[in-house]
Amino acid sequence: MPGTYVIVNPWAARGRTGNRWPELRDRLSRHAELAETSGPGHAEQLAFDAAVNGFTTVVAAGGDGTVHEVANGVLRAGRPEVRFGVLPLGSGNDYAAALGLTNDWQAACDGVLSDRFRHVDVGEVRDERGRSRFFVNTLGLGLSGAVALESRSIKKLRGLALYGLATLKALAKHFRQMHTTLIIDGQSRETRTVMLTVALGFREGGGFIVAPNAKLDDGLFDILHAGNLSLLRTLCYVPQLTRGSIPKHPEILSCRCQTITLEADQPLIVHVDGEFFARPEDQVRRVEIRLLPGALAVAGNDECRNPNDERMTKSE
Repeated sequence: MPGTYVIVNPWAARGRTGNRWPELRDRLSRHAELAETSGPGHAEQLAFDAAVNGFTTVVAAGGDGTVHEVANGVLRAGRPEVRFGVLPLGSGNDYAAALGLTNDWQAACDGVLSDRFRHVDVGEVRDERGRSRFFVNTLGLGLSGAVALESRSIKKLRGLALYGLATLKALAKHFRQMHTTLIIDGQSRETRTVMLTVALGFREGGGFIVAPNAKLDDGLFDILHAGNLSLLRTLCYVPQLTRGSIPKHPEILSCRCQTITLEADQPLIVHVDGEFFARPEDQVRRVEIRLLPGALAVAGNDECRNPNDERMTKSE
């Protein structure tokens, strides 16, 4: 019976992952089958095929984009017994951080090859035309989506530096207050929206801590909504998110929930795990987001905790 299937994105970390092929083969070839992706979408198809064909563990070796694709492939296969693993070989590795992994991919190998696993939550987003997508770390729209858009045009930076510059560019080019209807766990209100982040993990964008108390297995989203804020006020609050401090303002909402619906008066920019679900030309104005508790079995440790907990305790 097939065992572990490792999907390697050679373009992750600006192509540096491809240079690790000899190391990956030496470390894993006796225990797993390895496959290399050839372009966007290929990792998802490989993961789907592996799950359908009986592999017990399917592993994403790359960054958050690879994680997103492989997780979607496993989830689309509809085989909840298949375990999903992560080898953090990307630039940001935000989901790996939420799992409590360091950037030591060799150490992570022990986890994905072990019998230990844990069930974690998954998000699903659907638009008004019925298109849907799973996400495992964060969904962002408005300014958050625009940051993801601008990050694609910055080639020489990584991590927090990359997303810091992308944030400044997004504020300069895409800042807007949308008129929206926001429904959280059935409670509806009319509001303006600058940004909405729906988080399972605590971090997005290589260092912005948007949900410092989030845990992957607590059965709840942590959301951050910015409403009627000026451009200057929004800019002033950005540094706080790098420190894991949620700004205190009447127009900033931080709460937990299981379902969110947002309908806007203009086309949305929406990312899921840093990958685009909707761009302005897609004319998406309504999204429905729901939590799927414990929908993904993740290979590795059998305990979920937020790595921020220890850091925040030490700082108190």
